[in-house]
Amino acid sequence: MKVFIAGANGMLAHDLAAMLAERGHEVLKGARPEFDIIDINSVQKTIEGLRPDVVVNCAAYTAVDSAEKERELAFKINGEGPANLATVASEVGSALVHISTDFVFDGKKNTPYNESDPTGPVNVYGESKLAGEINARKILPGSLIVRTSWLYGLQGPNFVKTMIGLLSERESVDVVVDQVGCPTYTVDLAEAVASLVEAGCKGIFHFSNEGVASWYDFAYEIVEILKSKGTRLKLKALRPVLTKKFPRPAPRPSYSVLDKTRYRVAIGSDIPHWRDALKRFLDSHDLEAIKKDTRRC
Repeated sequence: MKVFIAGANGMLAHDLAAMLAERGHEVLKGARPEFDIIDINSVQKTIEGLRPDVVVNCAAYTAVDSAEKERELAFKINGEGPANLATVASEVGSALVHISTDFVFDGKKNTPYNESDPTGPVNVYGESKLAGEINARKILPGSLIVRTSWLYGLQGPNFVKTMIGLLSERESVDVVVDQVGCPTYTVDLAEAVASLVEAGCKGIFHFSNEGVASWYDFAYEIVEILKSKGTRLKLKALRPVLTKKFPRPAPRPSYSVLDKTRYRVAIGSDIPHWRDALKRFLDSHDLEAIKKDTRRC
């Protein structure tokens, strides 16, 4: 298949491009400033020229707190961008894959969210991502929507990189314990997206690594893995705290664990646990290089 990835410089896009190429697909990439999903002319020129079998939208506005002040920009990128891609994809006969988020839910459940659960974003970022889902499926009903959560990987800023930097610089670190979800390694998500595309799946699918964690649980596991590797840390105390200690412009859902039953049935493969995924990530990359990269997080 010929697969075009929008937002090709992003964290997931980097791993997805490698995964698709490894599986023998032709990978084409689009990224700003040459390719901009909010510019319909740019989208038409590129996709009509390439005529890919599949368009995967990895482009997104992901600054959750900034979105509260930049609502219009967030909706342009996360809401109108997918509409532009769906419009042109439908015109040239391409399938569309749109990457979405657990933040489309309000976090009031205490059991994993499945694909048919009512949505109810609690912040502008979640609202804009939900708008993208709705627009894509309205324009191209056969669109594949993949919701995921708490992403980390080698490319770009993320929680793991930030924590590695903090653990090396501070003796004590406070981490929120009352927000629960599931960390997801971009390599595992890339494999899931590739599998869904190859299977010709349509509609909404949830994917994250297995298991449940708070941000504190996530941080604690990072510490334990680093210690087992003999990594020198300045940290002496990792302290669980409540969300209210860190007031932020955008509220977060307190619980956003995703039910992956539909994915398992469609693909028939096991999903790695988040602890296993985290260990693979930390074992696969040079920690000193990651520490340096945390300055950009």
